[in-house]
Amino acid sequence: MLKQLSVSERQRIRVILAGISAGILTVGIARFAYTPFLPLMLSQTDLSIIDGGWLATFNYLGYFTGIILVSFTNNLKFKFRFYQLSLIVAVLSTIAMGLTTNLIVWSVLRFISGLTSTAGIILSSGFVLSWLKHHGFKPQLGLHFTFIGLGIAIPGIAIVVMNNFFDWSIQWIIMGLFGIIFLIPAWRWMPVPNLFTPKSVADYHEPSKRWMWLMIAAYSCAGVGYVISATFIVALLEAMPILTGKGDWIWVMLGLAAVPSCFLWDGLAQRVGEIRTLILVYSLQMFAILIPTLSDSLYANVLGAMIFGGTFSGIVSLMLTFIGHKFPKNPAKAMARLTLSYGVAQMVAPTIAGYLTSTTHSYSIALWFASTTMLLGIVFLFFILREEGKQNTLTN
Repeated sequence: MLKQLSVSERQRIRVILAGISAGILTVGIARFAYTPFLPLMLSQTDLSIIDGGWLATFNYLGYFTGIILVSFTNNLKFKFRFYQLSLIVAVLSTIAMGLTTNLIVWSVLRFISGLTSTAGIILSSGFVLSWLKHHGFKPQLGLHFTFIGLGIAIPGIAIVVMNNFFDWSIQWIIMGLFGIIFLIPAWRWMPVPNLFTPKSVADYHEPSKRWMWLMIAAYSCAGVGYVISATFIVALLEAMPILTGKGDWIWVMLGLAAVPSCFLWDGLAQRVGEIRTLILVYSLQMFAILIPTLSDSLYANVLGAMIFGGTFSGIVSLMLTFIGHKFPKNPAKAMARLTLSYGVAQMVAPTIAGYLTSTTHSYSIALWFASTTMLLGIVFLFFILREEGKQNTLTN
């Protein structure tokens, strides 16, 4: 009996590691690595700030397309094959970024890498959760979502090291080859998904359409706040004389701060509620986004980056978990709708930020725009809190 339990535990660890590896590859390397690479590309190629914003937009357009693709099919076989194909394409598209300086080709490659990130964020999360439920384990994804922070920190450390030896193109190629390390467990240890039938929720009353639209609006605001800061933070910090050469390390610290955040915010949400916790997390992120505009101090910006890292991943996990609880009849559909709103915001915002930065010759106006959008998101969260109060009154 103990031996059988031990085998089951080893399987659980492998499945979780497969999900983490898929996230690090498709999200951390193929997608997030663009942020610390951007300053190199701006200084060593003809890429402009506006072009950099457009490349980020194409990346999020690919992510948006991938979400639509997987959310409108119930064919698990197709989803699993798409997951496996995405692992391979994530490696190849990363390598290819270092083989050209053509803006159109770069745009296509960023679109493709965004498409593959769907496998790390949506599909791997679903496969891991389904496997845990099917095999009698607690359906908790706190450990799985550590891939967000690790996906920032691991490539970031690699880039810090490579900066001493290679130019931008060689670094992209090495980064892609480095991704093979994560492709292997993500491919070998992720089991073919099984259908999971949840217990009956026929008597559950789902939230109103107004509640859902408020959630979509709040999450869209978080998408804007996240993507503007995440896209330009390294380039912004490198532009400060006192922080020149330290932007990549601050990006690494941001990622390390994100690793434990899902556990911490989930624990707080169990005590005070999801919406109140989200209001606090939104407020902290709004403050963190503004720190580079208020101070060029190394310590202040390290603190701001760590606060940002500890909040954006928490917002993702809290939002998706919360809406899954609210729509138990079909949580995947509700999560997909919410994620699409986040994707639209991430697709549009970098281009807006690129034009604002280019026009004003400063990143500050773009960060103020992002921070103000986060404030609007807090307003929507207060409306949701009031809506929940009304629903509880009617229920009681």
